[in-house]
Amino acid sequence: MADLRQYKDIPQHARNFLSYLSTIKGKSDNTINEYYYDLRTFFRFMKCHRGISKYDEFDALDCSDINLDFISNIMLDDLYEYLMFASSDRDNNANARARKVSSLKSFFNYMSNKAHLLDVNITKELDSPKIPSKLPVFLSLDESLKLLENVDGEFKIRDYCIITLFLNCGMRLNELVNINIFDIHRDSLVVTGKGNKQRTIYLNDACLDAIKNYMEVRPKDNVIDRRALFLSKQKTRISNNMVYRMIKKNIERAGLDPSIYSPHKLRHTAATLMYKYGNVDVRALQEILGHEHLSTTQIYTHIDEEQLRDAVDKNPLSKIKNN
Repeated sequence: MADLRQYKDIPQHARNFLSYLSTIKGKSDNTINEYYYDLRTFFRFMKCHRGISKYDEFDALDCSDINLDFISNIMLDDLYEYLMFASSDRDNNANARARKVSSLKSFFNYMSNKAHLLDVNITKELDSPKIPSKLPVFLSLDESLKLLENVDGEFKIRDYCIITLFLNCGMRLNELVNINIFDIHRDSLVVTGKGNKQRTIYLNDACLDAIKNYMEVRPKDNVIDRRALFLSKQKTRISNNMVYRMIKKNIERAGLDPSIYSPHKLRHTAATLMYKYGNVDVRALQEILGHEHLSTTQIYTHIDEEQLRDAVDKNPLSKIKNN
């Protein structure tokens, strides 16, 4: 659970909101931190926007002095001014601004409908930026095989196991890092995803073999975190950043572009390969990936170039020629 005492520079009502998200809604520490950063940026903007502070002090502003009267006087126009500022001064893209809108909506909904401190929820009329539709970036089957064939380094067996789990199971980076040994049950694995929700992932032969090989070399003596499946050189739980760097290094070894592919792109790869080659129902894929909404999963049902060419070739008129 997040230590809310670290959020000293935001209003007390915002800290109460974060406490509600943590203790009642069960949001993860990462999610709590995202809300904190979004709300801190918003309240810093409001202090500058109202002339209380200067913009050149922005990144050091303490907003703990903002009270309920200040929050009650925030208008819808202020929110759109804030989004304009986020775009022009903070260089936030549509995705980043949409997340900020979501944070504001959650906070003002809490203030009006849960804490009953505001008579009107001004974010009811707040529109979210339109996010351009983009196909997920993923490795092809050949590129995936090439990546696995080129895994190397001091911790080759561990790293091969990590990449195998990413490519076969489609788990998130945070989910993989937090796997404990006791989470593995014969041919299945329990992971804790967003919102601390647990789900079971079934392990195929490649995953079981990779885990077996890794467990044979996993350190046994002087291990600091004995529960953790994947250990660092210091025998502590491997960090997100360490896995990120390892993935990038092995992608480069495979002759692929490390600026394009990341652990999350390997998740995209697993989902795409399962859908394309496994004839997996989209709802089953939703369960495997741990998506709350089916619409999130449906980005993986994209039609690739090969399918488009095949569809045109199968047109019954495709063989008709003018003699």
